Amino acid sequence: MNIHQQEIKTKDYSVHFDSSTSTVFFKGFLRLNGIEAYQTIQDFLAKVVSEYNSLILNFEELEFLNSSGVSMLSMFVVEVRNQGNIQLALHGSNKILWQTKSLRNLQRLMPSIKIELL
Repeated sequence: MNIHQQEIKTKDYSVHFDSSTSTVFFKGFLRLNGIEAYQTIQDFLAKVVSEYNSLILNFEELEFLNSSGVSMLSMFVVEVRNQGNIQLALHGSNKILWQTKSLRNLQRLMPSIKIELL
């Protein structure tokens, strides 16, 4: 997998990585059925974090993320925390309800996360 050009795209959502800014951009509506359905995205995030020691997850254009997606993000944050040498930032929108609640909860799992809600 060439992480520098990687993108996961469907009619409902897209996830792509911009290596110039070390940012993973999430867009659309992520409502996959069960945590197993998020494995492709989880593998993608794991690959990115294995190659970069600083990473931004940008959710500003992700309108919806279901509970399985939040669980996947929680597991990812715990993995990053356990590695201990990675800086993680979450960018979101204070106009999108799931982000105002869930992104702050992720900070409880990894207090060093930087959160920016615009």
